[in-house]
Amino acid sequence: MIVATFNANSIRSRIGIILDWLAEQKPDVLCVQETKVQDVDFPVEAFGDCGYEFVFRGQKKYNGVALFSRYPIEDVEFGLDSEPADEPRMITAFVNDVAIVNTYVPQGTSPDSERFQYKLDWFKRLHRYFESHFSPDEAVLWMGDLNVAMDERDVHNAKTVWGSVCYCQESIDAISDVVEWGFEDMFRKFSDEGGQYTFWDYRVRNGVERNAGWRLDYVMATAAMSAKCRRCWVDKEPRMKERPSDHTFLLAEFDD
Repeated sequence: MIVATFNANSIRSRIGIILDWLAEQKPDVLCVQETKVQDVDFPVEAFGDCGYEFVFRGQKKYNGVALFSRYPIEDVEFGLDSEPADEPRMITAFVNDVAIVNTYVPQGTSPDSERFQYKLDWFKRLHRYFESHFSPDEAVLWMGDLNVAMDERDVHNAKTVWGSVCYCQESIDAISDVVEWGFEDMFRKFSDEGGQYTFWDYRVRNGVERNAGWRLDYVMATAAMSAKCRRCWVDKEPRMKERPSDHTFLLAEFDD
């Protein structure tokens, strides 16, 4: 089984990129974040003949998640089950008896903002969600844009950006707490090197060419799934296409 994750930064703006990529790479599952479209306007017709089932939950202009699968998508749930009422940031579903948890973690705006505290609290709520819904010995994949670079290998200039909402001790501690519940980072299972990223800010001049990026997107797996993982890699090419997202695709392959 090949799974992938992609922050589209507006799914309606990336229809062509996503359709072409699905046709070329043929993953079994694709998790999409930041669809930025309310449900009534989701481009259902555009994806109707792509060969994938899909489910989605969104809102106008912000957030939003979708899940595409070549196999039946079962037992779908949206969002966290704790208060306060959540933004459309999460889909949980089962595909071939594997729990797929697709998340778009809040970015946090600035370290002194209420949104940053919301981000830290969101990680705590997610940890409680995993504790109450799953066991670490089950087959679970936690995927998506997690909006944290976990160490200096995941940032192009770690000293310069240290203290930002996506690379600071508070964010690292928050994501690490969830990981310690029972997950392993599949990309780091196969690569200790820095300089491999999934996000390049539009605002950074020649950022893609200079590889001034961040690794913010992840495939996290419980031990049962990690044992089956054969590789995990970044496909940078879609980031270099015309009108790309500021993120690109991350893939992982698992034995069936």
